[in-house]
Amino acid sequence: MTSVVSMLEKVKGPDFVIIGGMKCATSTLHNQLEQHDAFFMTDPKEPNFFSNDEIYSQGIGWYGELFSNAGHDELRGESSTHYTKLPDYPDTINRITLNYPDLCKFIYVMRHPVDRLISHYIHQWSEGVISCDINEAVYSFPELINYSCYNMQLEPYLDRFSTAAVLPLFVERLRQNPQHELQAVFDFLNVTEKPSWDDTVKSNVSAERVRVCSWRDAIVENPLLRVIRKTFIPKKLRTKIRLLWAMKERPVLCLDAQQYVEEIFDKDLYKLGGRLGMELNCCNFKQIVTETQKIVWVKS
Repeated sequence: MTSVVSMLEKVKGPDFVIIGGMKCATSTLHNQLEQHDAFFMTDPKEPNFFSNDEIYSQGIGWYGELFSNAGHDELRGESSTHYTKLPDYPDTINRITLNYPDLCKFIYVMRHPVDRLISHYIHQWSEGVISCDINEAVYSFPELINYSCYNMQLEPYLDRFSTAAVLPLFVERLRQNPQHELQAVFDFLNVTEKPSWDDTVKSNVSAERVRVCSWRDAIVENPLLRVIRKTFIPKKLRTKIRLLWAMKERPVLCLDAQQYVEEIFDKDLYKLGGRLGMELNCCNFKQIVTETQKIVWVKS
């Protein structure tokens, strides 16, 4: 421990971390904070340092270097959704506390668990990780469900750091009143500067999902072939060809699969709602989180 602490005297890390969840607008929030002078956000957005063994093995010096260009008065932040991907990355919190024992500001963004699951499936499909139908995938790929079990993902943070250390946010509230939710982030991080939500900032949302294809991508990225393609192949035909790899419609869960995942999510939401002083389930989720004036943890 002594060697770690002595190293920390030279290596500055984050003042706060956006810990997830995956497909819950963490890129949007990261990019919004990046626009403000009060913050320095890492590039890459997701270092995944504490979660991924192969990245953690690069050492605390590598991680600290990500923040080396931060100004003296800037709050340093990063956004790694792998930090809330249990049980796949079980060592995350222990590594955080070992290397940065004073780190106690975490932001966790949630959305309707079924919506998140579907977006997660689309992402994995486009990356070539999943090829089967979504109604088969929910039984074969447990991460689709696990990463939407927000109470399960948060419980280790709340137990280790307390509720005061974690700001709960919801995508539905960000969409409804982004300025208000950004102000909640500033308040949580004790930033007195008035925030301004910038609608022109790019988010990581794609309406059209195109499946990875190595030979197609090689052709598209080749500079010479790109010129030939754009010069001699009409755009309408290029689009038609590209759509051969695209997901034509947003996937829909069948009744049995819907009931299966909602039964799991409702049990998790019941526990999450208890922590937030509200009754939550899949049916009322969007209404409750958008109509509640202020969402805070119930004191334990």
